[in-house]
Amino acid sequence: MATYVQPTPWAGPGRVTRFLREDVAGRRTPDAMKVPLVETGIPVAPRLIEPVTRQRDAGPSLLTSGGPLHRLTEQADPDAPAERSSFGVEPQTGTVHFVLPDGEARFANSGTGPWPDTLHRYGTHVTTSSLLGEPNGPEEHLSPAEEEQVLTELGRLSEELREPDPTAFAGYAGFLWPELLDRRLF
Repeated sequence: MATYVQPTPWAGPGRVTRFLREDVAGRRTPDAMKVPLVETGIPVAPRLIEPVTRQRDAGPSLLTSGGPLHRLTEQADPDAPAERSSFGVEPQTGTVHFVLPDGEARFANSGTGPWPDTLHRYGTHVTTSSLLGEPNGPEEHLSPAEEEQVLTELGRLSEELREPDPTAFAGYAGFLWPELLDRRLF
């Protein structure tokens, strides 16, 4: 499991947010699912999490097509400020979902235990990769050799993300991580 200090080199100082015990105390999630939010925290991840949101009410407030979730994050795409998506945790189970602006939820991780570890692996890889980092703009085109390198690197990243939570890759449609990696090709 990732620790609080591990994401700091890629997320940046002050960009890993730990919840306070009182932030999660009244939530209807298993106690074991509250611990990683308090001890490990949530890193700001490139184009995925910006910012972390400390929902203080005990009830779930993030409305989705599958029912309300406890909000964990918000994300605003700098290229499309109206596009807002969030991560949320399901009451009772602690399952983490990525919620699209229209309220459709994508399965992210089986719980808040593997979720920070998955985020850390994703952030480390994307921020240190010359191929998977931020694109240079819409005019950037990859050569066939570069496309092959990107496919190879995405395959390695997929294996890294699968390690802490194989259920996050148990399907494609409705699963965040496989869809996200696939979108990086385009």
